[in-house]
Amino acid sequence: MTPSLELFPIGNCAASALIDEGGRYVWACAPRVDGDPFFSALLSGRDPDDEDTRGLWAVEVIARAQTQQSYLRNTPILTTEITDASGARLEIIDFCPRYRQFGRLYRPLAFVRLIRPLAGTPRIRIKVRPTVDYGAADAQTTMGSNHIRYVGGETTLRLTTDGAVSHILEERVFRLEEPIALFLGPDEGFDADITSTTRRMLRETTDYWRHWVRTLSVPLEWQAAVIRSAITLKLCAHEDTGAIVAALTTSIPEHPVEPGETARNWDYRYCWLRDAYYVVQALNRLGAADILENYLAYLRNLVDQVGADGRVQPVYGVGLEPVLTERIAPALAGYRGMGPVRVGNQAHEHMQYDVFGQIVLSTVQAFFDERLIRPATIDDFRALEPVGDRAFELHDKPDASLWEFRGREAVHTYSAVMCWAACDRLGNAAQKLGLRERADHWNDRAARIRSTIEAEAWNRELGRYASTFGGDQLDASLLQLVDVRFCSPDHPRMLATMQAVEKGLRRGSFMLRYALPDDFGEPKTAFNFCTFWLIEALHLAGRTDEARQMFEEMLSRRTKAGLLSEDITFDGKELWGNYPQTYSLVGLINCATLLSRPWSSVR
Repeated sequence: MTPSLELFPIGNCAASALIDEGGRYVWACAPRVDGDPFFSALLSGRDPDDEDTRGLWAVEVIARAQTQQSYLRNTPILTTEITDASGARLEIIDFCPRYRQFGRLYRPLAFVRLIRPLAGTPRIRIKVRPTVDYGAADAQTTMGSNHIRYVGGETTLRLTTDGAVSHILEERVFRLEEPIALFLGPDEGFDADITSTTRRMLRETTDYWRHWVRTLSVPLEWQAAVIRSAITLKLCAHEDTGAIVAALTTSIPEHPVEPGETARNWDYRYCWLRDAYYVVQALNRLGAADILENYLAYLRNLVDQVGADGRVQPVYGVGLEPVLTERIAPALAGYRGMGPVRVGNQAHEHMQYDVFGQIVLSTVQAFFDERLIRPATIDDFRALEPVGDRAFELHDKPDASLWEFRGREAVHTYSAVMCWAACDRLGNAAQKLGLRERADHWNDRAARIRSTIEAEAWNRELGRYASTFGGDQLDASLLQLVDVRFCSPDHPRMLATMQAVEKGLRRGSFMLRYALPDDFGEPKTAFNFCTFWLIEALHLAGRTDEARQMFEEMLSRRTKAGLLSEDITFDGKELWGNYPQTYSLVGLINCATLLSRPWSSVR
């Protein structure tokens, strides 16, 4: 079985894992999403079916004939049903516990597998082969009467089971005659009956997720797709700090890598302020205030640690770590052998001035939203004003752009527009707080930035906006001028720009970020989030039938888990890039909300 992105995420906002079509854990990091991969087979360069593949947790069925997988409705709880050649059948239920206990959320770094025979007596082998130091070595094991400890990495995990421990340690084939429960979690005693306890965990975790989904305001159409995207976005939140990561993986290439070619492989297991802004924006549209509130706490802590120079990075660690030194993990060959595998991300060193807008845009709702347990205060406004000061100061200065170019800088229109948005929204917040003088101050600054953008980003010769001041090139972020209310969708300047962006960057049903060669050559795949931007723009320009057709096309390209990665081939046949990608799921939610028929049409 060639590794693919047909992967099912499970998680609980503290732990997460990706399970492949064979029911194997092939990716799970500990102690956090950005930690050492305890299961690393996804990036080992090996076929997970190979006998000596490491870094996985498999339940192998001898003479396996058929596998079916699906989530329990409205949960991230995965069921895998495997049938062997004789018709014997078993079920595996995989989940990470999450529910309220003792007045707080119980969400440990833990994974539960429940295995039970459904028909006949399947013969199985359980392989638990964790790795440490990014695949450099196997975890060492110690054994107890009902548990196995896996030691040597960033964290020690303990597997407790009511099955035969020696069968697991020896990877012995045995008959599955009774259900087996396996709990892989903290290195501490499991002081309860594991069978009844894990079944209770399953019930309570199911209840938690279904009650959370009930709080969502979903559109009439495409509900299942929207709910699956929302659940997965929540799994990308590190609830302990409020951080939201861009994806659960590192180093899935953006396109197939040819021999001798440098791969576009990046580590996305960190909190980009831009990506997180788009996530909370999408979930706000569904009414999921819990993610917003947690992320606002992350932002308040981040703003507090900004130094005297006022520099704000585009990306931080999930624990607010500012330094994410990028290095190569040599022991992992990479996805399908297409290394290198990167740990860390050099983008923490970049200047990307759109981040000032994303901080303010993420925060401003808290000045108006009466639902929140902690509405924003005048003190919060005062803490945000230095962010606006930096936005005003830097709106016309060169940066690396939202696309994080590593080899060139320019004054990027998107960055300038987001700096305008920072000042504009601070004006809104000041007005709400009754601070008339501060509202006038920020509205004046916003007007001055707008004037600069209209003069410098508008290419008179071509009759459209350009992606850089004084330039003539395009990138898909110009479509966002509508989303941040810089320009109305029917304004002649916007209509001309949208027409040019579509003509220059559309490839069939999909969109590029930009068409120019960058540090690594010409783009070879389309960027899914940009396709959703085009769908939104088409609808707002009155081309709704075409927008719906493109949206349905994107839905058909999702994995069996109902998810998307970052990139897609121009023919739409294969997904590439880190997975599941929050950007792409945000686009799905936004477009479904925009395009759906209203509930009033069926009530």
